[in-house]
Amino acid sequence: MTINIGHIKYANCTPIFTALESHFDCTGYRFVDGVPSQLNAMLRAGGIDLSPSSSIEYATAHEQYCLLPELSISAIGPVKSVFMFSRVPIEELDGAAIGLTAESDTSVNLLKVLLARKYGFSNTFERTTLPLAEALEHFPGLLLIGDLALKGAASGSDFFCYDLGQLWHEFTGLPFVFALWIVRRDAAREKHAELKALARDLVAAKKLAYDSYAEIAAGSEERAWLSEEALVDYWQTISYELTETHLEGARLFFRHAFEMGLIPSLPELRFLE
Repeated sequence: MTINIGHIKYANCTPIFTALESHFDCTGYRFVDGVPSQLNAMLRAGGIDLSPSSSIEYATAHEQYCLLPELSISAIGPVKSVFMFSRVPIEELDGAAIGLTAESDTSVNLLKVLLARKYGFSNTFERTTLPLAEALEHFPGLLLIGDLALKGAASGSDFFCYDLGQLWHEFTGLPFVFALWIVRRDAAREKHAELKALARDLVAAKKLAYDSYAEIAAGSEERAWLSEEALVDYWQTISYELTETHLEGARLFFRHAFEMGLIPSLPELRFLE
């Protein structure tokens, strides 16, 4: 049976997918490219079997899903690719309308939690596809994620730049889990053996990637706009683990999101058996 795997075309996914495709038999896999919000929708609709998808997507529809163990895209402090850019210091944004990337779900809700719970602010939010400089002519603050956030931070602009991973860690002392490897439960039933084998391969690919960042960077598409040294530094910042401390951070985020009405219920974290 073919396994349909969501593939986020961001630099933060490059190491594990590169290691998986370089070292393991992928003939039974079909990779489906998309940004997080697109893959979340495809996962919910059954268009793909699993994906490293937004943690908030799991929380929103957890009855449909289970998780792969030992895998995430997380930050223990700065994440370097989830930024709120602002014309003014963050302390001056109470009551402001904030622009939001159309590519994210988790980071959008993380920003809402941070502004309300860390700072005590009351804000409004609006999705936008405007580029950074133009967006900040319309909004005092703008959330960007992934490669656009990396490029914005490297652009040398004089905007204020706030790393949401760092803000969360200051607020809670815990990791923030941006993405989990989410599996549809119907796929877990129908393709159980294949998914178990993929889970083993992904954990092994993660470990291989840790030792190969420089080699992966040298051959990556991201080299067109980010240096090899900057890519390695970025990947070393990310935590691809899913420890009990990571899960504690995820549960705390879900609790805040539930209390703020951002998700319908508190999810139980269930793993592929």
